[in-house]
Amino acid sequence: MLTKEENDLLCRVTGDAPMGQLMRRHWQPVCLIEEVIEPDGTPVRARLFGEDLVVFRDTEGRVGVMDEYCPHRKASLALGRNEDGGLRCLYHGWKMDVQGTIIEMASEPAASCMANKVKHLAYPTKEWGSFVWAYMGPAETMPEFTPPAWAPTDETRVTVAKVLIPCNWAQILEGAIDSAHSSSLHSSDFVPARVTGAEATNKNWLRPSTDKAPRMQVQRTGYGFRYAALRRPIVNANTHDYIRSTIFVAPATALIPPNNLYNVANINVPMDDTNTAFYFIAWGHPSQTPETETWRKFLGQQVGIDLDENYRSVRNRENNFLQDREKMKAGNFTGITGFPNQDLAMWMTMGPIADRSDERLGASDIAVVEFRKRMLDALAEFQKGGPAIGTGDLKIPARDVSYQAVVPKTVDWRNFEAEYIWTKPVEALEPSYNTSEPNE
Repeated sequence: MLTKEENDLLCRVTGDAPMGQLMRRHWQPVCLIEEVIEPDGTPVRARLFGEDLVVFRDTEGRVGVMDEYCPHRKASLALGRNEDGGLRCLYHGWKMDVQGTIIEMASEPAASCMANKVKHLAYPTKEWGSFVWAYMGPAETMPEFTPPAWAPTDETRVTVAKVLIPCNWAQILEGAIDSAHSSSLHSSDFVPARVTGAEATNKNWLRPSTDKAPRMQVQRTGYGFRYAALRRPIVNANTHDYIRSTIFVAPATALIPPNNLYNVANINVPMDDTNTAFYFIAWGHPSQTPETETWRKFLGQQVGIDLDENYRSVRNRENNFLQDREKMKAGNFTGITGFPNQDLAMWMTMGPIADRSDERLGASDIAVVEFRKRMLDALAEFQKGGPAIGTGDLKIPARDVSYQAVVPKTVDWRNFEAEYIWTKPVEALEPSYNTSEPNE
């Protein structure tokens, strides 16, 4: 457990909060490209680290991310006119381009030089992997944009479900790296089966184990840490382990073990101290990775059905997350449709910021404990003038990937040579992911 002071350091991200300042040294997803796909289209609101932003695509197709509020009288630019290479405020007609340069001041005399003296707050942007990214840290520390581990090339299909969740980023991240909970909370969706490794169907993810109490092991890295959840496999339990190896990439990404078709990840972007943009990602070869609506339907996170137009879930505490008790009586473990929605129910009922000073942690919580220690240690180093965790030479190397496999007990999971799911056909990947011996 943490002290209340440590919990605040971990969770608070707005203003001058140290954790928010550390996170600003990383490029951050601001919204989905699909939200601003149209040149001169409707501007979109976003919020990161307590800042209200507006995102828009100009006439030439360039994307801007800037302060939502006009520098003149602070009216919202999200209501503005997106036209002729810039965003025009409705109030007095001031117009800004994607770099925050004032290109027109309709309310000022033609001879006025005021436009040359005003610069609106705008952030550098990059489009990659289905996202619009921005760098919100000091200009002098801005790193070159590096593709994230879950979108390594522009050929990668990156399919995203987005949900805005009214709770702190850290409790969401802790859920993403907590392998033990999947055997209980998601037991009706992650179904034990006599398979050689995790497999995806259009209804479930199959896994070759019934073990609900994995043994956890952690390896700290410069970018965060790797860990393994070791379970007894259904087949060859005396000689083999079923390993699910997850990677935490600081500050807020989890590379989740894949299935046989595609890879899985999630990234959690703090909107402020008590709200988070949660992105659940399928990525891999275009022929094997689900398309957007297929993915969102599978997860129970379709806009207009499970989410409102602003990506907020229709499931909430007041309606018990649409839990179906009759399904529970019939055998469904949670009665909540869509395994991310099962997570969402747990995170939201913990409160806006979970109180980590009053917990009872066990052996299955090793990854959660390591996350807290790793980020607080990284924050202490950053406050001393060191580099932000996961930046520069500390970034994740390409060889580090999440994986799942049934392997002999003599194999050290840390040295297991895995590759992310890409090559087709699927059968070509089996030697990399399954070293189990034939059934006897």
